[in-house]
Amino acid sequence: MKIIQLIQKPQLRGAEIFACQLSNHLLEKGIEVLVVSIFKGDSNLPFKGELLELNRPISKRFTDITGWKEFSKIVKSFKPDIIQANAADTLKFAVSSKFIFSWNTPIIFRNANKMGDFIDSKFKWALNKFYISKLDYVISVSKECEKDFIKTFQYPLEKIRTVYIGVEESEGHNKPDDLREIMEKGKLVTHIGSFVPEKNQSGLIDIFKQILGKNPDAQLLLIGKGKLENEMKQKVLSLNLQNNVHFLGYRNDVLDILYYSHAFVLPSFIEGLPAVILEAMYCETPVVAYNVGGIGEVVISDKTGWLVAKNDQDSFVKSLLEIMTEQPKIEEHISRAKLMVSQNFMNTIIADRFLDCYKYVSKQT
Repeated sequence: MKIIQLIQKPQLRGAEIFACQLSNHLLEKGIEVLVVSIFKGDSNLPFKGELLELNRPISKRFTDITGWKEFSKIVKSFKPDIIQANAADTLKFAVSSKFIFSWNTPIIFRNANKMGDFIDSKFKWALNKFYISKLDYVISVSKECEKDFIKTFQYPLEKIRTVYIGVEESEGHNKPDDLREIMEKGKLVTHIGSFVPEKNQSGLIDIFKQILGKNPDAQLLLIGKGKLENEMKQKVLSLNLQNNVHFLGYRNDVLDILYYSHAFVLPSFIEGLPAVILEAMYCETPVVAYNVGGIGEVVISDKTGWLVAKNDQDSFVKSLLEIMTEQPKIEEHISRAKLMVSQNFMNTIIADRFLDCYKYVSKQT
């Protein structure tokens, strides 16, 4: 079997990292995998096979005839059994190429978000409905996102399935040299996510300011990049938090950082089921998150983490302060979360589930 994994660009973002991790496990199973990126990126992705970079202009994402033609040539040359589109831009790109240049390979869309939360106009709905109507199958990241996809687009039940995201096995963790001084100052709170409105770093900074009232030596690490990064840096300066809040950009040592963190926090307004939550659990780091998207399917209050109602900053602060007290029950939460991830969410297991979907779609088309 041959698979093309289509990604947005080489960047250390969840969708791209998982697509590459999944592809590595497929390679180990004897599947031929080609990873193709659409736009220019600046990161080295963890893929052991061949990665083709089209470096198409992002400004032409809706009119890129040249890019769609170039991709059609790749498809006709590689002759894949399945093309998996990872994230919305890749869906538009793959469908446009297939629609205009008439190749026949089935397209599977990996839906990693609750798409209904992004549809705020009839035009957006109609445009997405068109692209989605051309798909052969959808693999959803969570049950909640699957229900939302079906409801939003009246999508056929028999053409969608939930396959959860997974994490990589790892042994031993090294404290990052460039962060040692920060880590020794006080308890470490870590957030990982792009600087976009739905990730709500602004709310997190407000939450962390309250944490400092009880834990003045606490340190907040913000890992990621995005259009709101400079705005968040200005907010940190205006609140005089620059000695406690640190902007780290993209990192290749996320698991090491999580392992040495006292808490992982995710106050997002919109989510699917981000791998970083499972990675934190695997690293035995307590998780506090808003109950959005599929997060509640793994973060279970009083069992595997601290699940907070969306926008309830007071409860978020209370949960985070509870973690910092290091009560015995916190260790119980951590142990249950680690066991859950180890038994159900490792990429070695997840890869087989994706492969089952590929085989099913291949037989249907």
